[in-house]
Amino acid sequence: MPRPKKVSQTQLAKELGISQALVSLVLNGRRQGISAESYDRIWAHAVKRGYHPKGMHLASSPAAQHHQVGIILRAPLRLNTPTMYFGHVQHGLHIALEAREYTAVFLGAEDQLDGDKLRRFFPPGHAFQGIVLVGEVARPFLDKLRRFDLRVVAVSARYPGLCHSVLGNEPQALESLVTHLHGLGHRRFGWLGGNVGLGRHESRLHAFQAALARHDLALDPRYTVALKEGDRAEGAEAVLAVLPQARRKDFPTAFLCYNTLMAAGAVRAFERADIRVPADLSIASSDLSPVATEGKPRITAAGSNPEKLGEAAARLVLQSTTDDTGSFTDLMLPAQLFVGDTTGPAPK
Repeated sequence: MPRPKKVSQTQLAKELGISQALVSLVLNGRRQGISAESYDRIWAHAVKRGYHPKGMHLASSPAAQHHQVGIILRAPLRLNTPTMYFGHVQHGLHIALEAREYTAVFLGAEDQLDGDKLRRFFPPGHAFQGIVLVGEVARPFLDKLRRFDLRVVAVSARYPGLCHSVLGNEPQALESLVTHLHGLGHRRFGWLGGNVGLGRHESRLHAFQAALARHDLALDPRYTVALKEGDRAEGAEAVLAVLPQARRKDFPTAFLCYNTLMAAGAVRAFERADIRVPADLSIASSDLSPVATEGKPRITAAGSNPEKLGEAAARLVLQSTTDDTGSFTDLMLPAQLFVGDTTGPAPK
């Protein structure tokens, strides 16, 4: 294969419609008397055209001066969402980026960022190494981001062939929970689900059903609840949906919840109905967060450490892109089981 032809400053100047002298000044780090717009435009075009001669001062490029990684939350999350699972993801991301001398910049939530805002964040020669999507965003929004030629890493969501991702091992988490409860004598299970419509709900529910099947058990649809949101209030709401059947002989002895917040809400709702946890019924969560390990009661849970997810996303977004071949990496972190106060032997 013939080597690509080298690009000269004269060619860059001609393509940009400016003087070669101005191009030379900018690529040698000169800022005085040059507008920020022209400076960024020249650098962006030079890098895009692969212009890297000896005299080019890469330390003077906008990207080198501001080592930044943008963070975008899925809708409708906000930074002030109480006890947000993804807050722990962001903490791990921030610490890992800071250790590598990069700055994490929160850009907003998916539903706060229209096309105009994105263009303002990512003008030619912008300073962002990449973007970390915290949670599952809509495909049209991801398509908008990809137009800016950014390195995008999704956390707890996967977009095959579109961007990199960091995921928790959902099958491993649900398998460990079902094995734990089965070992305690539980044979009748229910599911209290939330965030229906997101891939995380579907992957956890399917993993739960597969884990039950390996023990020759099945999930009874009468004790399967699926709600639009997934907070403590939805945990209590899901319990109210199944309580009218609580006196049936086939009522579950154990419920798995979509996440720890729902599990916390479910524990309180059952206890308000004079159903003791775990003496009468066990509750477990299919994600792992400090809400489970540090709250009262401590909730039995399984999942990948959210701070580790953030750390892995930092490593992936900072990976060198010089050898990229158009392929994408999907990292899957192992799950761990935490046995808390909300599971016990199945009642006889």
